[in-house]
Amino acid sequence: MCRLSAITSSEYISPMENILALETMKEGHDGSGLGLMLKDLGGPFAEFKGYPILSAICSNKGLRDLDEYMKAHGFKEKYTWAPNIKNMPGIERRENYLAKVYDYPESYWDKSVREKEDLLMNARLALRNIGEADGSLFVFSFYPDVLTLKEVGDPLAVGEFFGLDKSDIAAKIVLAQGRQNTNYAIYLYACHPFFIQGYGTMTNGENTAFVPIREFLMGRGNPGYMGYNSDSEVFTHILHYTNRTLGYPMHYYKDVITPLKESEIDQRSDAAVVRLLKRSLRPLCIDGPNCIIGFTPDGSCFMVHDAKKLRPGAVGGKPGKYALMSEVCGVDRAVPDRDKAADIFPMKYDMVIIAPGAREVKVWNQLHV
Repeated sequence: MCRLSAITSSEYISPMENILALETMKEGHDGSGLGLMLKDLGGPFAEFKGYPILSAICSNKGLRDLDEYMKAHGFKEKYTWAPNIKNMPGIERRENYLAKVYDYPESYWDKSVREKEDLLMNARLALRNIGEADGSLFVFSFYPDVLTLKEVGDPLAVGEFFGLDKSDIAAKIVLAQGRQNTNYAIYLYACHPFFIQGYGTMTNGENTAFVPIREFLMGRGNPGYMGYNSDSEVFTHILHYTNRTLGYPMHYYKDVITPLKESEIDQRSDAAVVRLLKRSLRPLCIDGPNCIIGFTPDGSCFMVHDAKKLRPGAVGGKPGKYALMSEVCGVDRAVPDRDKAADIFPMKYDMVIIAPGAREVKVWNQLHV
């Protein structure tokens, strides 16, 4: 199993808080990798809120290809950040780790948000295509106010490798996953969290319904529904498809991935909607076991499980700071001064939703609508 560590806060926090929480859950992951995704950035990125950030690992050749592509397509570089690398045993250092902030091409300055999002996604996919064959360029996200870092190695060692213990990098939402190498080879594009157009998720579990879900998504005509080096990447795309493409409120994500029985649907006030989703999106039903944690573009965070509920998950905190973790000891590390009696252990019908800004936490139950 993997271990998941997410924190949403009204104040900026260091990603080391998440990594230290992962360290308390170390028996649940084997130290084969760390993925970090930061949203609502502070530190050196605070002044670039409206500009897209490209997060990448590349060779010197890949960096040249990246710069040539961005220049040819009208992107103007405004700022480059690179971690202060500290050589650590067991971690193979690559030539370039970077996050570049760009201004949009001038022809897109007055375009809609959706048009800009499509531009950024297509640029990310083009760059992936340029660098994936020879491993010269990996691009994990390209979006405003989002930074992604990934590397193979023990999470705590990777955090020190990136110099995060001494860095001013901070964010109000941080997702971190410590990966156990079980079903797939260690590969950077297989490392959680995954991202598409403002949506990020990470998962602990196995997606036994992966193939039909993948085939359904790849048939939607969205070029971003691709890759799938991990069977968990589809969870990000299902959320994107349900919320952004189809326009349903976020809680319907739960109804799509774990549909109710017909007798249960009959009790819902929105039974017609739920029944339509079940019948039309049946291929997106997951079979677990999974615990999924993620965020949406507005800064809402959530935790949800499949119906089997065979992967642990706990949510706890207080207004202004909440932790979503695989284990209670992770919550203890992140928010030790909370009311522990208010901790939430979501069951198969539940979706825990934390409002933007970590204002409040609610449990949405599929049966009580």
